[in-house]
Amino acid sequence: MNSTRREFVIGSVTAAAGVAAAATDAAPRGAVAGGVAAASGAAAAAGGKGGGSEAMLTRNPAHPKPATFDRLDQAWHRGRVALLQRRMQEEGLAGMLLSDRWNIIYYSGLWFTSTERPFMLFIPSPGGEPTFFHPALDRDLVGSWWISDTETYFDFLHGEGAFPNLGVVQMGATVDLQRWIFKGLRKRGHGGKPLGVDFPITPEVTAAADEILPGTALRKAGALCEKMRMVKTPEEIALTQRSMNYFSRIHAWARDYILSRATDATDFEVQVEATRYGADLILADIKRDGRPHTAVGVQIDIGVRTGVGTAYPHPNQFHHNRIRKGDALQVSGVVTIAGCGGELYRGYQIEPWDATREKVWQVHTDCSRIQAEESAAGVTCSYVAKRVHDHQVAQGMAKYIYHRPAHGQGWEGHQPPYIALGDHTMLEENMTFSNEPGLYAPDLGFGYNHSDVVLVGRERGMQLSSVPYTKEWCTLKI
Repeated sequence: MNSTRREFVIGSVTAAAGVAAAATDAAPRGAVAGGVAAASGAAAAAGGKGGGSEAMLTRNPAHPKPATFDRLDQAWHRGRVALLQRRMQEEGLAGMLLSDRWNIIYYSGLWFTSTERPFMLFIPSPGGEPTFFHPALDRDLVGSWWISDTETYFDFLHGEGAFPNLGVVQMGATVDLQRWIFKGLRKRGHGGKPLGVDFPITPEVTAAADEILPGTALRKAGALCEKMRMVKTPEEIALTQRSMNYFSRIHAWARDYILSRATDATDFEVQVEATRYGADLILADIKRDGRPHTAVGVQIDIGVRTGVGTAYPHPNQFHHNRIRKGDALQVSGVVTIAGCGGELYRGYQIEPWDATREKVWQVHTDCSRIQAEESAAGVTCSYVAKRVHDHQVAQGMAKYIYHRPAHGQGWEGHQPPYIALGDHTMLEENMTFSNEPGLYAPDLGFGYNHSDVVLVGRERGMQLSSVPYTKEWCTLKI
């Protein structure tokens, strides 16, 4: 090849860093790396068949303005709490006890790691301040955040009175942490009132509540939180667009890398190097000092697979395969900043094509467009799914259909609602979805599955990436 792997990677990163550094003084932080107009470092350094992919990116002028901030601030999270409190009041609830990690992060803004250790957030009626119930391992995260009312146990399983971190080491009786939390609510005067929860109300939970919080009616009310999280705020949309702008550049770099390295590379190599490039690109533009609460919710998860591995929606093998002429190849993954962003996949074909591959690719690509165009406020998820599946079947693709066209795109990845025949939820403006009506032919050894983030609009949806769906982009000549 005309350039070695080492030359390509070093040259690409150096050139990209130079472009960002030169532009820093002229643009707010977040605008440079989040944009797609800068020249591609990968293209400049490739020196071989690769090069120029970033110049092929086609950012839609209607795209939302990307964020120049790195995370949602405390004011945003306090606003979400206040809105939930109003909605709780409308439902006759005096408080909400949250255990779902994504609900806790959404309302509190505290990014933490969920394990077997119970971690809960209680949000009282309007005017009251939230309370964290958490393990001691998270005490520095919690203690440096805006919610000041907290209650701590040592660890799971917690021994009564045992706090080695305070110098108290004893083999105390095992504490029932659900009952411990209810005692914390009673101490704060929250008993005897209707309380919402986002976890299953089992007989054991009911019995504990009846004993510790007599007169308290527990209601399953997680749908209140879910509904709020499904419709994105302007700030979330701005962060999502910023993530998709970065991700578009990662795709351009990966495409150039594949073209440059060709059959010398494995899919695993492309995955690793594209991930490294993405991390250098994004983290160079995020203010952080290694302490809590900065660079939160950043995910750079790039996947690449070539050949027969593309023929399965969720393959279960490790991908470490040499790229070959004639392969279908998929570059996929998820990129987020502060939890906002989503999927961006493209299904490639390394020349040569045959008529069957070309038709399957074209039908799939057309379905990606159909889903986006039909994703307008006021139609149902099932309607959009039917429009996609009708086209697939009419084009003779029935045996290649393996799944619904899309899922709701949230901080956790998949979230309701779903672009599925059985989901009759009405789309609302500013919902976001994946965009992946994939088609798979395991008998023929290939499959194609583009994805994107689709933002629901009043008249139609909009794909937020700048990566083309064209045959020119998706055909790789090596």
